[in-house]
Amino acid sequence: MTRKLVIFDVDGTLVDSQRHILAAMDGAFGALGLSVPPRAQVLGIVGLSLPVAMAKLAPELDAQAQARLVAAYKDAFTAERAAALSPLYPGAAAALDALAQADGVVLAIATGKSRRGLDQLVAAHGWDGRFASMQVADDHPSKPHPSMIAACLRDTGIAPAQAVMVGDTRFDMDMALAAGVAGLGVSWGYHPAASLGPRVIDSFDALPSALAEIWGTA
Repeated sequence: MTRKLVIFDVDGTLVDSQRHILAAMDGAFGALGLSVPPRAQVLGIVGLSLPVAMAKLAPELDAQAQARLVAAYKDAFTAERAAALSPLYPGAAAALDALAQADGVVLAIATGKSRRGLDQLVAAHGWDGRFASMQVADDHPSKPHPSMIAACLRDTGIAPAQAVMVGDTRFDMDMALAAGVAGLGVSWGYHPAASLGPRVIDSFDALPSALAEIWGTA
C-alpha cells in the first residue's frame, strides 16, 4: 500500500487560536508602550514566522524594536492558557482520530508557531505521538517557503505526489505549490476562502472525500 501524508497547519486550521493570538499581541505591543494593530491586520499575518509578522505589523520600527516585540509576544503567549484560548475547531479531534486509524495515512504539522508554542498545544490537546513530523518556525524560513513541507516529506519518506497540505491561509497554499504537493484550503480560518484556490472545504466532515478526490481513491 502506498503511504499518504496529510500535513496540517495549526492556527486557523486545527485550533481557533485567535483569542490567544490577539491577547498575546496586546501584551507584546503593550509591553513596548505601543498601540496594537487592528484585529483584522493581526489575523492577516497568522501563519507567518514571528519576525516576518512583526515586520509587517510594525514596519516603522527598527530591527531591534521588532525583535523586542517578538520576544514580548512569546512571553505573553506562553503566559496565557493554551487549551482555554486555543480550542479545537468542531470536528477536528474526530478527523485526526479517523486519519490516525486509517491504513497507510501519516500525519504531520507545518506551522508558523514556535516550538514552545506548539509544545503547549500538543500538551493541551493530548497530541503526543499523533504526528510523525512537526515542523515549526524556529527551524525554517517563514511560509510560503517550502522548507517545512520538504522536512515533513524527508521525515516520513513519502513522495510529494502522495502528500496534501491542509491550511487556512494563502501562505499555506503557496507553500504547498512551492513544495510540489496538493493544497487543500479550509474556509473557517483567518484568510478569505476565495483566496485559497480551487480546493476548499467548509467542515471537517468534508475532509475524507476531499482527500480521496485528490489521491484518486474516491
